[in-house]
Amino acid sequence: MIEIYTPEIWYFIVMLATFVGLAAIKIPISVSLMFSALAGSLVFGEFFPLRHLVEGGFAYLDTILVISSAMIFMESIKVSGLLETIAGNMTVALHKKPTFLLVLMTFFIMIAGMITGSSTATVLTTGAIAYPVLKSLGLSKRRAGSIIAMSGIYGMIAPPINLPAMIIGQGVDMPYIGFTTPLLFVTFPIAIVTTLIIGVRKVKPVELDEFKKTRESEPVKGFAVYLPLIVMVILMVLENVSWGFSLGLPLIFMISALIAVVTGRRGNILKISFTAIQNALGILSILIGVGMFIQVMTMNGVRGLIVGYLNSLPQGALLLGIALGIPAFGAVSSFGSSSVLGVPFLLAFLGSNDIVVCSALSLLAGLGDMVPPTALAGIFAAHVVGEKKYFKIWLSSMPAFFITMVFATLTIVWATQIGRFVNSVFFYPVFIVALVLMAVALLLIDKRKESVAR
Repeated sequence: MIEIYTPEIWYFIVMLATFVGLAAIKIPISVSLMFSALAGSLVFGEFFPLRHLVEGGFAYLDTILVISSAMIFMESIKVSGLLETIAGNMTVALHKKPTFLLVLMTFFIMIAGMITGSSTATVLTTGAIAYPVLKSLGLSKRRAGSIIAMSGIYGMIAPPINLPAMIIGQGVDMPYIGFTTPLLFVTFPIAIVTTLIIGVRKVKPVELDEFKKTRESEPVKGFAVYLPLIVMVILMVLENVSWGFSLGLPLIFMISALIAVVTGRRGNILKISFTAIQNALGILSILIGVGMFIQVMTMNGVRGLIVGYLNSLPQGALLLGIALGIPAFGAVSSFGSSSVLGVPFLLAFLGSNDIVVCSALSLLAGLGDMVPPTALAGIFAAHVVGEKKYFKIWLSSMPAFFITMVFATLTIVWATQIGRFVNSVFFYPVFIVALVLMAVALLLIDKRKESVAR
């Protein structure tokens, strides 16, 4: 049992109270994290630990470069018309197969999160483009908003870019390597299941004439518009094979962005970059604040205190704290939750498969973007679909939310066994076969619906 009157307890209370208090009065999360770090150093006896603040602020420099370049790439393919073209062509080709199209649109929404690591960026880009398709499938604003919000969270956690996992890994000096298969395991199956739960009973074939009226612009014709995405995928594959070469993700995204502005609708790369960085400033500043916060927690002993306390808890209480605490704290910031709770919870499960545990913890942290009062994914999804009361979207998302929470917790429990599977030679064959079988099942469901309608 840990002593409750140690100085570290009071340091932690001061830091947490400062953070929550400032966030409650609408001070930006990044600024709240910085001032809570300053408060923690002040009560520790360090008036202004400049070295620690600078060192902490630069802790996520690599991640900041990745996110900045990824946001530029997303903005460039949005301007080029690639995203609208993909969504439009999928709809035209599969308008008579609504269930299959519904799942494909879920994957389409997730793309932006997989590239940028942000649920809000996902909702506002691919989510906004997907909404006319979901509406044409017969989904209400409430159900469409729920699918967009939850898909944004799953995309944020899916590989290759997962900011919560990077933050947690950075806190325990674990490199962001080997996460691809565990993150595929914890995102794609649950994304399919929850999307079907929310929308499968309501979808209907798309009326093409009505859908074409909802388009803001016509799709870009020709193969060239797809080149940025193809180049990006090829370079990422070469990045991860032993006989390939490494350019680094920031350079890959910038090369692909430069290709995008000349292969689709023409765009000014400087204006695109300015807009993208402006939109990403909130995320980037949070990463700097998180780095300062963790650095000061390490300096004043709070991090060690939390780890020691969690290691003393019975596993049942620890799992309950993980399942409820990480998403609840994520209401303030999923990134803040990853640093404050994700790091010590991962340390408490050392000895299991660390990468699988970290992946599951990042999924729980991502759920924080659906927890009131902030509920960023839900609020922005409501804005995209035109729903004035985001609480309706939140309620519609609750079954998916709790299923995901239970799934992530069970993944932590069976992390060792899951780790053996996702790291084995059988994972990709099983994963691909499962996707094929799922596609066949969905097409059969659509065929049966069509025959019944006749």
